[in-house]
Amino acid sequence: MHLHHFRAAGVSVVLECPPDALPAILHWGPDLGPLADDALEHLAAELRPRPDQTSDAPIRTALVPEARTGWAGLPGLSGHHQGENWSPAFTAVTCETAGRRLTVTAADPHARLALALTAELDPYGLLRARAELHNEHDLPYTLDALNLALPVPGHATDVLDQAGRWSKERVPQRRPLTVGVHLRENRRGRTGADAATVLFAGTADLGFRRGEAWGLHVGFSGGHRHYAERTATGRTLIGGGELLLPGEIVLAPGDTYRTPWIHATYGRGLDEAARRFHDHLRARPAHPASPRPVVLNTWEAVYFDHDLDRLLDLAARAARVGVERFVLDDGWFLGRRHDRAGLGDWHVDPAVWPDGLHPLVKRVRELGMQFGLWFEPEMINPDSELARAHPDWILRTGDRLPPTARHQQVLDLTNPAAYAHIKERLLALAGEYELDFVKWDHNRDLVDAGSPHRQGRAAVHAQTHAVYRLLDEIRAAHPRLEIESCSSGGARVDLGILERTDRVWASDCIDPAERRQIMRWTAQLLPPELIGSHIGAGRSHTTGRRHDLAFRAATAFFGHYGVEWDLTALTDAELAELAGWIALHKEHRELLHGGVMVRLDDVPDGVEAHGVVAPDGRSALFEIALLDRPATWPPGLLRLPGLDPGTLYRIRPLVPVDSHGAAPAWTSGGAVLPGSALAASGIAVPPLFPDRSALLHLTAVDAPR
Repeated sequence: MHLHHFRAAGVSVVLECPPDALPAILHWGPDLGPLADDALEHLAAELRPRPDQTSDAPIRTALVPEARTGWAGLPGLSGHHQGENWSPAFTAVTCETAGRRLTVTAADPHARLALALTAELDPYGLLRARAELHNEHDLPYTLDALNLALPVPGHATDVLDQAGRWSKERVPQRRPLTVGVHLRENRRGRTGADAATVLFAGTADLGFRRGEAWGLHVGFSGGHRHYAERTATGRTLIGGGELLLPGEIVLAPGDTYRTPWIHATYGRGLDEAARRFHDHLRARPAHPASPRPVVLNTWEAVYFDHDLDRLLDLAARAARVGVERFVLDDGWFLGRRHDRAGLGDWHVDPAVWPDGLHPLVKRVRELGMQFGLWFEPEMINPDSELARAHPDWILRTGDRLPPTARHQQVLDLTNPAAYAHIKERLLALAGEYELDFVKWDHNRDLVDAGSPHRQGRAAVHAQTHAVYRLLDEIRAAHPRLEIESCSSGGARVDLGILERTDRVWASDCIDPAERRQIMRWTAQLLPPELIGSHIGAGRSHTTGRRHDLAFRAATAFFGHYGVEWDLTALTDAELAELAGWIALHKEHRELLHGGVMVRLDDVPDGVEAHGVVAPDGRSALFEIALLDRPATWPPGLLRLPGLDPGTLYRIRPLVPVDSHGAAPAWTSGGAVLPGSALAASGIAVPPLFPDRSALLHLTAVDAPR
C-alpha cells in the first residue's frame, strides 16, 4: 500500500508514496481518527490535487517539490551538473515505515542523483523531516538549494512570523496569506535577532488558545530560509531549509549533502503548537534534568572592571541572596579592558589576575555556588596577539576583510589549525578551573564570510558545522559542563544549537517592559527552563527605564532565573527583598519548568496575562500585569484557561498585591472556584498601577496549602 497514516497527540499525517514519485503529504493537521485501508483510500481520493484549467493532469507537490510534475512554484531542489540535470525526475522510489517514521530512497538514473528522505511524527505530534542528496555522477554537482515543503489547507488565511533587532528580539508580525511567496531569508550566518523563528500559516481567528496554526522551524544556526507560498490554484505550502551561498556546496562524485531538520507543528491555537516543541525538547535524553540553578552573571554588575576584591564581595552577596551559579563575564583574558581588543587570546590576563582565576573560583565554590565563564570562541579582534600571528585565520573574501562589527572579525574554524588552537584553549581552561558552565557568545554576523583556507569560497555552511563539531567535542570531554547559547543576546536561538546547549540568552535587554514580549514569543519555540531570564538593575542598562524590583522579579520569574545586577550597591533591605524572590522561585521552579504554558488572548485593556499549569492540572501559577492605564476602570475580569474544569481551586496571591483601589476578594487568599468557572467567567483584575503585576497561585482544594 502506498498510503501511510501516522497519528500522535491529536495530529494526523497522511503520506502517499508511489514507486515512481517522491512522497507527498496529503493531510497534516487535526487527528483523523483510526482509518481502515479502504477509508484511507477514499480519503486520499478526496485529498489528491485535481487538474487545474491549464493542466491535463493533476500537479503533484511532493515533500521536495519537483518542477517535472508541472509545479510552477518554488522547487525543492535547485542545482546542476555544469548546467545539466537541473530538473531531476526521481522515479525509482522505495518507501519503508517503522512506527511513525517514513524512510524513502529515490533515484534519477539519468541525472545520476540519489535522494533520501526521512519524515517522522514524534509522540507529541511534532513532525520533522530532512533530506540527503547524493551525487552518483562523475561530474561535480553544484547545489543551490534543497528545501522541504509541507501542505497547508486553504482555510489558512494569515502568515505569522517574527522580526526583531538587537535587544528587541522576536517581535511578532502578521499579514494576509496571499498569492505569491512570503519569503524570510537570513543571510547573517547565524540565526539572527530578526529570524522568522517559527513561520505559521493560520486561520483568521488564530490566537494563543483559538484557531488553527501550522508552523515550521528550520533547526539550523547558519543561513536559512522559511517561506509560505500560495499559488493561483489555491495550493498552499510552508517550507524551508538551509540558505546556501553561491558555490558553497559543490558535491564531488560520491559526495552527500544533508539538510538540517525542519520541524513542523500543528495546533489548535499557538499554545498547543508551542507545547509540541516544548514536549519534544523535554523528552530529549540530554534535556537538563536538575533544577535550573539561579544564576548571577557579572556583566551588568562590573562590565570590564575586573577587581578581585569587588568580585569577591559580589560573590558573597550572591550566595547570601540564594544564587547557585556565579558566572564571570567578559574581561578576564589578555588585553581585554574594553571590547576593542583581546578576542582570540584566551589566556587569563596576569595583569588583572596575577594568581589566575583561582582565588575567585575557590571562594565561589566555598560559598556553595557553581562557577561559569564567558567565552566568544568564534570571534577575533584585529587587535589581538592571535590576529597578529595568524591574519590568515580570519574569514574574508578575496584580498579584503569584511567590515568590522563591535571591533571584531570571525575566526575561520574551517581551518584545522585555528580550530585546534581554540579547542585546546577551551579544554585547557575548562579543565584547569573545572568549569560548570560556559556562556558561549557570538557577537557579529558572518558577512562576506569566505575562507582563506578554502580558496576564499563562501564558508557559512562549513563554519556552522565546525562550531557544532567544536561544541560536541567540548561536551564529550566535559559531560557535566552546561553551555548557554548567547549571540548579541538572542541572535542564535534555534533547535540546531539547542542540540548542543542547555539554555539560550533571549536578549541583552532585561528591561521588564521589553523582556515580557521577548520571553512571550521565545516561548513559541522553547520551554521556559531553556530561556535565561534575569533580574536587572532598577534602571535598565539598555532602555534607561526604571522599574520596581517586584515588577522586574515577577517578569523574570517564569524562566531560568538569574540576576544581572551590582549587588554590592544594594542595601540590606534590598538584598532581603531579592532573596525573598529567589527563595519563592526555588519553591515553585518544578512547576514553572515542567508545566504547560498558557498565554491569554482575551484580556482587559492594558492587561497582559500568562501562566503555567501542572501537567496533572492540580496546581498553576499565573501572572497578571498592567502595562498601561486602561480606558475604563476598574480593569475588568480575566478568564483563566488551561485548568482542569472539574477541579476545585483555591486562589491566593503568591506575594501581596499592591492594589491602589478596592482589591478583589481573591487577593485575600480565600477564593475557591472550579476550573470551569475560572475559564468561563474568570476573576477580577486587581486595580494596579502601570508596570505592576500580581502573581496567582492556584492549588486543588485537597492539596496542601
